[in-house]
Amino acid sequence: MDKTVADLRKDYTLEGLSELEVDLNPFIQFKKWFDQALVAQLPEPNAMTIATATPDGKPSARMVLLKDFDERGFAFFTNYNSHKGQELAENPQGALVFWWAELERQVRISGYVEKVSETESDQYFHSRPANSRLGAWISNQSEVIESREVLERRLQEFKSKYENEEIPRPPHWGGLRVIPTEIEFWQGRPSRLHDRLLYSRLDNDTWKIERLSP
Repeated sequence: MDKTVADLRKDYTLEGLSELEVDLNPFIQFKKWFDQALVAQLPEPNAMTIATATPDGKPSARMVLLKDFDERGFAFFTNYNSHKGQELAENPQGALVFWWAELERQVRISGYVEKVSETESDQYFHSRPANSRLGAWISNQSEVIESREVLERRLQEFKSKYENEEIPRPPHWGGLRVIPTEIEFWQGRPSRLHDRLLYSRLDNDTWKIERLSP
């Protein structure tokens, strides 16, 4: 008999997550888990969902790629004129989710969002392959277009334009950084009794760790 969606389930048994074992600094703990995802050779371990909302509360979410993280926060790059760019300009609050299924782990991050420096945006932009740099000029991200041919035609136009020149970073393209106020580490456990440890930022930039009920 074919399974229904309601029948799909998995019992998580790989590991646990203890307050006695995690680092007191959530950025160090994130790096530990991220490095383990790299060692496990997970497909695109830096893929993350970012959720945004309009000022009147209409939410939206999509996948992006993490490109940098340190104690300042978690950075990705995008077209500032895109839907997410506009929403974050008007309502600079965002939430991230990493899902590493093979490790039975999830990380949830929420906080304020700000642009990275022009220097950081320039450095990352010029590290990209040439066609990716051209793509930042070609795509009016999130806008309606007539056909795929529109993009192909614009690609050829910009290839000709910058054939013998350095491709500059578009003024509407750059980095955004989520500065977390909360980071939750989730480890799947048997019987749906998952381990959830929540780090909350305090006023003095230290972090409080609490266990959440699954």
